[in-house]
Order: sequence, then structure tokens, then C-alpha cells
Amino acid sequence: MFSVNHQKFMEMDELSRQKTPYFFIIDFLSENVEIYLEHEIEKSGLLVDFQSFSTPKQTKELHKKIEWRSYPETLEDFKTGFDQVQKNIRLGNSYLVNYTRKTRIETNLSLEEIFLHSDAKYKVFYKDFFVFFSPETFVKIIDDKIFTYPMKGTIDASIENAKEILKNDKKEKAEHYTVVDLLRNDLSMVSDEVTVNHFQHIDLIKTQQKNLYAMSSEIAGNIKPEFVGKIGSIMKKLLPAGSILGAPKPKTLEIIQQAEGYERGYYTGVCGWFDGKNVDSCVMIRFIEKENDTLYFKSGGGITHMSKLEDEYQEMKNKIYVPIY
Repeated sequence: MFSVNHQKFMEMDELSRQKTPYFFIIDFLSENVEIYLEHEIEKSGLLVDFQSFSTPKQTKELHKKIEWRSYPETLEDFKTGFDQVQKNIRLGNSYLVNYTRKTRIETNLSLEEIFLHSDAKYKVFYKDFFVFFSPETFVKIIDDKIFTYPMKGTIDASIENAKEILKNDKKEKAEHYTVVDLLRNDLSMVSDEVTVNHFQHIDLIKTQQKNLYAMSSEIAGNIKPEFVGKIGSIMKKLLPAGSILGAPKPKTLEIIQQAEGYERGYYTGVCGWFDGKNVDSCVMIRFIEKENDTLYFKSGGGITHMSKLEDEYQEMKNKIYVPIY
């Protein structure tokens, strides 16, 4: 179904079988799978800051006023792909599509400065090519149990009763239920006794522009015996991540590629740290990429049959921010 770098996934399995710590990066379509042993990470020009693992880096204070401008496409341009997505949903080809766009930005911050000064659960600076500051865990593996935390639904936190509005919004709820169901099914491929433990948990995400609330849930299972210790095989089975693709996966991927009209590349791929026993990984969202000398911010959201064009356009723009404040 998806183009896969088989050998690299097997290498991940072998390293995890040997209990050798490593960091991995997998792009959206699993065409590029990169593995870095602990001593190779910094030499390779990578900077990593996870809750569970961090490359040492001296952070200097930021002595400048941040300049930040974004140039989103027009509502009409956004509508072209949005209409294609909605048409496919009406035809029954998909019931949730994660539709993303690429927005030119200008800032006086370097990608490395964005990495060093952003506040986020997961941050990676990749060789002056991209940086991301992701709030979204993909999977955690702890003592042969696997956990995933799909994040779907955001709202401007300054709105009165924002948390309640988000939790009770029909469209956001439908989107969240769908992605929880999808991820529960995905985890069932590699684990048994899958349960939803925390449902519709609300997180505050601080940004320089505005604060957002985001909705997530926790799903957990016991890894099947044939997948125990095989991190590569687990990732290969679960990717692309359901929360940034949609459902059903194969047809939704086709719809995305037609509607978006650009290559996601590493954006919405996953990366993670295996410490010799357990794994912490994230979805590469809140993502800035350098193309020649121009910076682009990639962002989007889930589309269902209840989605309204103006709301989705606004959500795509809301997510263009740096969490420096």
C-alpha cells in the first residue's frame, strides 16, 4: 500500500533486539527512514529536545524583538482542495481527511533559534532544513505496553468557555471520535486488550500570537508477542499516523495527494527515541521548512462532512505560530 524502506525498519528491529539506544526519523510516506545511534546524533547536525531525551545545547537569551509574518493563501485557493475533500467525503470515499497547506512565512529568527527558544513537548532541528515544535505524541512503548494520544480539535483559548465549546462542538467531537476509533483499530494490529483510558483531555498550548486549547485522548494496549521488541515492525505497521491522515487510510491518502498538490515530505512523519528499553515518539507537526532561502510553515486540520470552509481556513491559519513568549 505505501512505499516502505524495509531494510531500515529491519535495522530498527535489530537494534531494539540488541537494546541499543537510537533516534529515528520517518517521513510521511515512510520513504525515508533515518536511524542515529546516540553518539551520531549531534555529529549529524541534529538537535533533539524530548521530555525523555535531549541533546545538550547551551541556550543563550534571545535579545531581539521577534518579527513574524505569514502569507496564507486566499480563501478561494484553500477552497479548491477543500471542495475536493468534501466531494470525496460525500461520495463515501473517506469520512475524515486531514487537509494541510503550505504557507510562506518571514521571520528574523533562524531555524536553530526557533528550536532553542520554543516551548513544546517535542522539538527537533534538522540540519538547517526544518524545525518543528510538536505537542502531539505518536506512540509511547513502556514495558511492552503501547500508548497513543491522538490530538484532534483546537480552539482559541481566549474565547469565553473555550474548553466547554471545544468539548461539545458537534464537528470537533465527530472528528475526535473518528480518529480515536481509527487509532484504536491501528493499535489492535500490534497489541491486544486495547482500551481508551482518557477521553477528550484538554491541553493548553501557549504561543506568541495566541493561546490554543487542544483535545486529545489516551489509547493503550499490550503489545502482541510477535511484535515485542520490534520497534521497526511496529512503526511500519502503524504508519502513516492516523491522526494526520484520516480514514480509511489507503483511499484517504489518495484524496490528500490530489487535494493538497504539494509533497509533505517529513511534515506529518514521525520521529522517536528508543532508550534501550522504551520508546517515546511524536508526530512531526507545527513544522517549518526551508526551501532554497524561503521558509514555509505547514499546517492543517481534519475535515468531516460537518466541516465549514471558513472555520477550517481559520484553523489552518491559527496553527501558524511559534511557541516563544
